[in-house]
This record gives sequence, C-alpha cells and structure tokens, in this order.
Amino acid sequence: MGKKEPIVHPNSVNMIASSTAFTGDLKTDTDIKFDGTFDGKLVTKGKLVLGESGQIKGEVYCKTAFISGKIDGRVFVDEIITLHSSSRIDGDITTSKIAIEPGAIFNGICKMTNEQTKTNRIEEKETSGS
Repeated sequence: MGKKEPIVHPNSVNMIASSTAFTGDLKTDTDIKFDGTFDGKLVTKGKLVLGESGQIKGEVYCKTAFISGKIDGRVFVDEIITLHSSSRIDGDITTSKIAIEPGAIFNGICKMTNEQTKTNRIEEKETSGS
C-alpha cells in the first residue's frame, strides 16, 4: 500500500494560544497564528502572524510574516515581513521586502534579496535537513 499524502486545505490556519509554550521544531504547510511562547525552529510554507503576546526564540522560515510580538533569532522570509509598532526583533532578517512601523524595535542586520537572487529558503531548508 502506498502512503497517502494529507489533504491541505488552502484556508487552513494553525492557531497557538497565548497560554501555550512549545519547544522543538515545528513544520507546517499552512499559515500559523502564534500568540504563545516558542523555542526552536519554525518552518511554514505560508504566513506567520505573531501576535503581541507571541514570543519566538530560534529560527523562523516563512513565506510572509506579520510581527507584533518578540523574536530573538534569525528570520528568513521569502516575500515580505511587516514589523508592527509593538514588535521587537533581536536578530538578523533575510527577506525580499520589509515594512517597519514607527515604534518597532529591530536590532540586527537586514539582508535584502531580489527576484534574480531570491531562492526559496523554505524549500531549501526542507531538503537540507538542517
């Protein structure tokens, strides 16, 4: 018997509540809204929404990101990252586009990519296994 691939619904969203703490590696094909505490590596082929109470320590790989909480670590975004006024990032960002609202705190280096040099970091991360 062949292994069945799970059906992914395009409007699926994983939601992690503010009372949730998670340590380890998290990989998903869908969007994720995170209000809890996370320590590890987060990989999503979709959008990351980090709420004001959300905190991530580690590495983040995603297609797009809307950050209102705190990240301590490296962030790799294929398309655009938006840092809302309540956000704080202590770490480096690699992205194609960045939007920073007044009041946001960003301590690190931002490396901008363009369409000619952009590689899909999410796919690369999945195939490298690291």
